[in-house]
Amino acid sequence: MKVYVIDNGGQWTHREWRVLRYIGVEAEIVPNTTPLEKIKDADALVLSGGAPRVGLQNKLGNCDEYLLHASCPVLGICAGHQFMARFFGGKAEPAAIPEYGKVEIEVIEEDALFRNLPEKMIVWESHNDEVTELPPNFTLLASSQNCRVQAMRHASRPLFGLQFHPEVEHTQYGVEIFQNFLEEAK
Repeated sequence: MKVYVIDNGGQWTHREWRVLRYIGVEAEIVPNTTPLEKIKDADALVLSGGAPRVGLQNKLGNCDEYLLHASCPVLGICAGHQFMARFFGGKAEPAAIPEYGKVEIEVIEEDALFRNLPEKMIVWESHNDEVTELPPNFTLLASSQNCRVQAMRHASRPLFGLQFHPEVEHTQYGVEIFQNFLEEAK
């Protein structure tokens, strides 16, 4: 299996790559300006987090092209999640209460990402911005006390977004979340 981690300038992009390698996936980090044609052999894409406010931009490298035309599952993390929401017609804005460190989330809809995982878990947060309105055709999967859209999924395509960081060791079941995501690519 081949997974490309799209580098949006996040502080933990290398950790996403490392977790994927740890679970036995061939993974490669590529700049977000990489043409889709060069990564068309992808079985899955991960849109990394990014610098503050990057998820609020109207353009994020070629992430729009990946979201429109990639024929594989896509997982947006933090800024990647925020950009995905905005791209498909939702809203991402400065958070009323930014979250940093350990936060408890509650799974609202088990779906693929949270298959066989507990209803509540501790995850690692690092965000000033958040998705404030789901895009049309997306389902809410998980929430926290201060952030309603911790996880989402497109209704008919394998497009997923996570506000929290599954790649950080402090996130419970982070490896399992990545494994569940990769099941969508098989």
